[in-house]
Amino acid sequence: MPDDAPLAPHGPLPTGGTVRPMTRWGTPVMHRPQAPVTAYDDELRTLVADMVATMYAADGVGLAACQIGVDRAVFVFDCPDDDGVRTVGVVCNPVLTLPEGKDRHLEVADEGCLSFPGAFVDCGRPDFASVTGTGVDGSPVEFSGDGLLARCLQHETDHTLGTVFGDRIPTRARKKLQKQHDAAAEDYPPGWPVDAE
Repeated sequence: MPDDAPLAPHGPLPTGGTVRPMTRWGTPVMHRPQAPVTAYDDELRTLVADMVATMYAADGVGLAACQIGVDRAVFVFDCPDDDGVRTVGVVCNPVLTLPEGKDRHLEVADEGCLSFPGAFVDCGRPDFASVTGTGVDGSPVEFSGDGLLARCLQHETDHTLGTVFGDRIPTRARKKLQKQHDAAAEDYPPGWPVDAE
């Protein structure tokens, strides 16, 4: 887990979770809208703690529940913005807001997904994003940022809607992504990142 203290406007990430195997693209739960979070209970807290542990074990900056096989609209993140400032958070039932009109600027940059590990290709996304939702205790949360943080908020909200970033890139880029993924497959066995220690 990183040492430098991140911004945690809605409190720190839950700790003490168990690392779970990563669910891969092609699994049905990855490709359908996720069930809304309706109960803010111990089961949710355990799920979120497991998501945090799994995200760190996989060296990710964000993780949605569907990525560990759970049909629930929630994600966790620990991600830097353009200035290198890390923000951490939990968002249940996220609603994404993106700039429109002259305020909308696309940033094309490398993007990858822990559920399709070992592969990165360019993907254009707005360079600023805001997301609202609820925290693990049911209280309202809001996060916004630029750079990688903006990309992360969009990528993880997409997961709660059943969209993977491969759906957002042209066929040629998808083929390149598949080749990279296949070449790296032995580095990411089926139980990864449980055995990554």
